[in-house]
Amino acid sequence: MKQMALATNTQKNKRRWIYAKKVTGRLFSYRQYVGYFLLTLLLLAPFLKIEGEPFLMFNIIERKFCVFGAVFYPQDLHIFVFGMLIAMVCIVLFTVVYGRVWCGWACPQTIFMELVFRRVEYWIEGDANEQRRLNEGDWTKEKLMKKISKHTMFFLISFVIANLLLSYIIGIDMLFSIITEPVQNHLVGFIFIMLFTLVFYAVFSFVREIVCTTICPYGRLQGVLLDEQSISVVYNYKRGEPRGPIRKGQEADLRGDCVDCHLCVHVCPTGIDIRNGIQMECVNCTACIDVCNGVMEKIHRPKNLIGFYSQNEIEFGSAQKKNKRAVAYSAVLVVLIGVFLSLLITRNVVDGTLLRASGTSYIFRDDGTVTNLYNMELTNKSSKDIPFDLSCVDKHFSVQVLQAKKVLVPGETVRFSLFLIRPKKSINVYKTDVVVNISSEGKILKKMRTNFVAPPAASRK
Repeated sequence: MKQMALATNTQKNKRRWIYAKKVTGRLFSYRQYVGYFLLTLLLLAPFLKIEGEPFLMFNIIERKFCVFGAVFYPQDLHIFVFGMLIAMVCIVLFTVVYGRVWCGWACPQTIFMELVFRRVEYWIEGDANEQRRLNEGDWTKEKLMKKISKHTMFFLISFVIANLLLSYIIGIDMLFSIITEPVQNHLVGFIFIMLFTLVFYAVFSFVREIVCTTICPYGRLQGVLLDEQSISVVYNYKRGEPRGPIRKGQEADLRGDCVDCHLCVHVCPTGIDIRNGIQMECVNCTACIDVCNGVMEKIHRPKNLIGFYSQNEIEFGSAQKKNKRAVAYSAVLVVLIGVFLSLLITRNVVDGTLLRASGTSYIFRDDGTVTNLYNMELTNKSSKDIPFDLSCVDKHFSVQVLQAKKVLVPGETVRFSLFLIRPKKSINVYKTDVVVNISSEGKILKKMRTNFVAPPAASRK
């Protein structure tokens, strides 16, 4: 088999600049709808608040994370870990079944590059051929003005993206303070904004498709995740070969449907030839499908010479279209997402621990009761004040709190001691399981389990 080099490299192993031709078509329109919707959500999410908390925020500095308005602290590490595992499993299963659709339709790198930066580039410098002529031509006043205009726009957009990213980390309120107050008051924040701006500017101005073909580990994973049943953007070589231009007098059945126009190569943002088979650099952006369908319409041939197929479907025909594995994996994805959402919904807004005080034993009181001393720690994981009370499920027990605090403020962790009290005569066993309810305004927020020790009444006679 012929060794294939990266499409962005020349024979001398130097980078070949990609000039992606404008594309139109049904799938491109759908991709725009998805991309601009995600862009809008990305831009608005930092400004949206639910009960005073950001819709999305990942504040690593203060170890505070907000997802859909719910606040998560280090005590919720198990949910975070489970969420990360689900994300990894979803990526693997989704890729195994549907290929690299995420890269072409939902990845922020692709969305910003294709729907923002490349649109600006088309607007200022023109389509692919005009860009090539401009770059290969001499430096003139027109070229200088176009380059300055483009890179100024790129830098400003990168500045907006940098601020947007920072708003997900520190919150929109803190970001607004950094922007509006004197620089010396927020020097570290300003430095981070400029660093992020330069990184994004470099990525979208110069690095571009190398992020997808070389840097991103997901692209590397694709080679080991895909198999003959995976659905991906594929060229139907059985229908397209032998390829060649349409010639007068040539019988149609002597050649395939591919007219070898190379438009599928010209519109590809990573510069590959999809007709060479499944390649790591393909991001499933579907630009080649749209442009090929346009050619098929002109020559009156069926569409989808390039389309979403599996290797088995190409090899054995449409009988392989419906594969049970795709249905099974999709069901697994739905179940995993459902479990994670249920964890988020049923998550307690108050968390804590209840432990017997070390080095202590039971204490007999003069009023005929026995007490055990405990240490309790409570954390408010919500965005509002929570008044709370403690009570026991077993009515034989009562609770006496030392240095009581009646209200938990958002994000606060309090530690205090308490006594569990029980009449001597009601004790029948040495160790008794106890459930302590943490309630707020008549609603039980959390149940905490411990044990109570004291000699049974019979043994004291």
